[in-house]
Amino acid sequence: MDTNTDWAYRVFEPHGSEGWRPYGSDPEQWRGAITAADTDEGAKRVIGRIVADLMTEWERTGLRHAMHVRVFLWHDEAGEMKDADFVVEVRPRSDFDAA
Repeated sequence: MDTNTDWAYRVFEPHGSEGWRPYGSDPEQWRGAITAADTDEGAKRVIGRIVADLMTEWERTGLRHAMHVRVFLWHDEAGEMKDADFVVEVRPRSDFDAA
């Protein structure tokens, strides 16, 4: 029987030589916690939901605003980037208008 956990997440964008900074004009929008199974599968579902939300946002504002981000996921509460349980990098293609 699977138990649930809170998966804390944050989304970051590249910030030149300074490394990574919270994503977007409203960084609070891209941080929080989602309750899901305390398994790798549960973590994958949470990451999938966050990436889907990012894609919806990019489609809403225009795909030209899609940008390279990293999604960090921790058990229970957010911590240091280096201590994340999962990190997913999203790199939208720059040639999305071509075809």
